[in-house]
Amino acid sequence: MSRTTAPAQADREDGTAAPAEGLSHGLKQRHLSMIALGGVIGAGLFVGSGAGIAAAGPSIVVAYAISGVLVMLVMRMLGEMSAANPASGSFSVHAERAFGPWAGFTAGWAFWFLLCVAVGLEGIGAANIMTGWFPGTPAWAWVALFMLVFCGTNLAAVKNFGEFEFWFAALKVGAIVLFLGIGVLAIAGVLPGTDAPGTANLTGDGGFFPNGSEGLIVGLLASVFAYGGLETVTIAAAESEHPVRGVASAVRTAMWRIALFYIGSMAVIVTLVPWDDKAVVEKGPYVATLDHLGIPAAGQIMNVVVLIALLSAMNANIYGASRMARSLIGRGQGPQALGRTSGGVPRPAVLLSSVVGFGAVLLSYWSPDKAFIWLLNTIGAIILVVWFFIAASQLVLRRRTQLEAPEKLVVRMWAFPYLTWVALAGMAAIFYLMAREEGTRIQLYATGALTLGLAAVGFALQKSRAKSAATPTGTPAGKA
Repeated sequence: MSRTTAPAQADREDGTAAPAEGLSHGLKQRHLSMIALGGVIGAGLFVGSGAGIAAAGPSIVVAYAISGVLVMLVMRMLGEMSAANPASGSFSVHAERAFGPWAGFTAGWAFWFLLCVAVGLEGIGAANIMTGWFPGTPAWAWVALFMLVFCGTNLAAVKNFGEFEFWFAALKVGAIVLFLGIGVLAIAGVLPGTDAPGTANLTGDGGFFPNGSEGLIVGLLASVFAYGGLETVTIAAAESEHPVRGVASAVRTAMWRIALFYIGSMAVIVTLVPWDDKAVVEKGPYVATLDHLGIPAAGQIMNVVVLIALLSAMNANIYGASRMARSLIGRGQGPQALGRTSGGVPRPAVLLSSVVGFGAVLLSYWSPDKAFIWLLNTIGAIILVVWFFIAASQLVLRRRTQLEAPEKLVVRMWAFPYLTWVALAGMAAIFYLMAREEGTRIQLYATGALTLGLAAVGFALQKSRAKSAATPTGTPAGKA
């Protein structure tokens, strides 16, 4: 097993962050706290959860609870490693320290590719909302506008990204809290004009598991991918005033955030609205619930919230992609010309990530049935690959840190190593379920091919660098 000295970031004696990787530390604790709080609320929750409800029925609550437990374990492991060694490369740096450069290369560039394609998808979603409000306007023009705005904010000081995300997250948190508040009042029967639904929607029309275990499995797979985005806070923490404190705080609050925003939302929705109501998929579960309660202008209100969620995700993903690329390039795993940092910002990496994201948008117009579908399938299971690297790295680095620097274990994984193995077994089970389901099998294969390809390139680069390091300058390799 190869060990490396992937760069880590430490705090000064006064508790502030020491410069690392040429990046600034313009994110304040309030930025990081709100990014951690709002980062779990995305368009996947507001819109994508409808398909899971349609498949699983009321048991979607169980599906989100199961996947939520897995995510909590992953975030705890990532928090342990990131608090011990904060770095803008996050899990890519940890994977490199645990297994060698090939692992950091594979996890890092796979995640970068996922974020870039996600930027394009979010831009398309936001543009669709805008064309609904402004009929006749070209969707691509809206995407280009959003790209320019967020590329611009990310090219400037990191505090601009932090301010955008602070207010975006605040609006999302406010919207979800208001929704939950209205939902609880309606369930209790104290909301004007509504009667308490009781358990009619939970136990009627097929029962709690209307489509049996197969429906629960489809709902479980849908719920897993709705949790993407939590990792960004550990990337952002490396540019905060207090990296260790920021990561520790974000990870420690992850449990109640997941329980409240995801599992709580699903419980409210399936209690108030019949799971087989077509509006749940067509309008989205949140709009369907508010319409069912007779809330005026529910559709437009939620469109605004979803637009904010999409723009927030675009902003965060451009940021995350650029920092991941900068970290990889700084470790010699990418073109050095793209790794320059000026004013504390990796501007070439920001531009590259934005261009690739816009390229995904263009593919959706030029080749929607071939190239674009291939892109979607390729990124289908990348988040699971990343989680696997996180768990495997933590298994190695926890033991190493306990021996070399136990004082760095500010955040500790629960019941180590047993829960780490439980998480790995859970991921293996999800991979198996993806292989079983026709709708997700192609995604698993496409992601697997990308991962193996990146691993092969990473191994080749690692061998080449090792060979160059072992060969004295000017001496033929065969005579060294």
